[in-house]
Amino acid sequence: MCRRDGIARAWDRVTGTWTTSRSWWCLASSLALHLLAVLLFSPEPLDLRVYREAAPLVLSGGLYDYRLHTGPPIPVLPFTYPPFAALVFLPLSHLPWTALVVLWQAASVAALAVVVHCADRLLSAGPDHERPRRSRVLLWTAAGLWLEPVRHTLDQGQVNLLLAALVMAALAVPRGAAARGTALGLAAAVKLTPAFGGLYLLATRQWRAAGWALAAAGAATALAWRVAPRESARYWFGLVTDTRRIGPVWSVRNQSLRGALSRLLGHDVQPSAAWWTALTLVTVLAARALWQAARRHDLLGILVTAELYGLLVSPISWSHHWVWCLPAMMWLAHGPARNRLPGRVALVAWALVTAARLVPLLIHREDGLPRPGPYPALLAWPGAAYAACAVLTFVVITTAPHGSQQAEESRRLHTEGAR
Repeated sequence: MCRRDGIARAWDRVTGTWTTSRSWWCLASSLALHLLAVLLFSPEPLDLRVYREAAPLVLSGGLYDYRLHTGPPIPVLPFTYPPFAALVFLPLSHLPWTALVVLWQAASVAALAVVVHCADRLLSAGPDHERPRRSRVLLWTAAGLWLEPVRHTLDQGQVNLLLAALVMAALAVPRGAAARGTALGLAAAVKLTPAFGGLYLLATRQWRAAGWALAAAGAATALAWRVAPRESARYWFGLVTDTRRIGPVWSVRNQSLRGALSRLLGHDVQPSAAWWTALTLVTVLAARALWQAARRHDLLGILVTAELYGLLVSPISWSHHWVWCLPAMMWLAHGPARNRLPGRVALVAWALVTAARLVPLLIHREDGLPRPGPYPALLAWPGAAYAACAVLTFVVITTAPHGSQQAEESRRLHTEGAR
C-alpha cells in the first residue's frame, strides 16, 4: 500500500511539473477554445439584455414592471435586483449591443482571473504560508472557464463573476478598512448574496471594515431611494421577499437548500419543520467550519464557508450563482485538507458536477416533465448536487488539520513515499 501511494504521489509530481511548465499554453488554449465556442455557438445573454433595457426605467418609473419575454419554462424575465443596481447598470444602455456583449464577456473572463488570483493570495496567507504561484493562477483560470456556473454566467451575461471579483479583491488585496468594507458594501448593494462576505469580516474580527461595509451598503441604498423613491419602496417593502418573480423554487435550476428539499419532498418546504431543521443543521455546521477555519487562520476557508452558506440559505440560488465553487475547489486542492481523503472526495465531487454540466442535463430532462405532477426522485436526488457538495465542503473545512498537524502529516506522507 505504501509503495502504491509513493508511486501515485510520484506520478502527481511528474504531471504537476509538466502542466506547471506549460501553464501559459494551457491558459492560451483554454481562451482560444472559449472564443471558438462563442463564435460557433453564439450565446443569448438574456440577463445582460435585462440589465441594459431595464436600467433607464429606474429614472422614469416602472423598473419592476419591466418584462423581457422569452419562452417556457420561464416565459418572462423581470428586473430582480435592488434599485441601486439599476443605477450601476445605467451606462450599459448607451452602448451598442454588440460592443456591450464583447466588453461584458472580456470583463467577465478578466474577473475570473481576478477571483483565482485573489483566492491564491488568501491561500498564501493561510496556515501553510505558501508563496503565491503564478502557474497555479494560470492553470485554475484555464480550468475555471469550463465549470458549469462560470459558463452559464458567461452565456447569460450575468454579473456574478464581476461581483465575486470585487468581493475577492476587497478581502484579499491589502488595503485599509474603509476601502475593504466599502467595496464589499457596494457589491452587496448591487446584489444581496455578496453580503454574506460580511461573515468573513466578522470571523476575522475586522470590525471597522464591517462597519464600513454596512455604511457603504446603506449609503448606496439611500442614494437609490433619493433618485427613485417609488421603486425603492416597492422593492424593499414587498418585492425583496417575493420569490415568485424570480422563478420556480422547485426547479433544478435552483440549487439552494430550499430548492433541493422542495424537489425531494415534492412541495415548497418553506415554512415547515423540515426546512427549519435543515436550516438549523446547515447553520450549525457552517458556524463550526467558520470557527475552525478562523482558529487556524485559514482565510480562504473562511471566505468559502461564508459564501457557500449564503448560496445554501438563499431562497433561490441559480446554478450560475455558484461561481464560488472555484475558490472552494482551489481550497480543497491546495489547502490544509489536500492530503486527506475527505478533501479529495469533495474536490472530485465538485469537479464531476460542474465540469460534466450535470445541472444543464437535469434541466433538459425537467423541461420535458408534465406539470403539475410529482417530481421524479431520479431527478430530485442528483438535483441536490451543489447543496451536497457545499455541505461536504463544510465538513472538510471543519475537520482540516491545523498548521503543526498539517506539517506533521506532510512529513509522514513524504516518509511513506520514500520507502
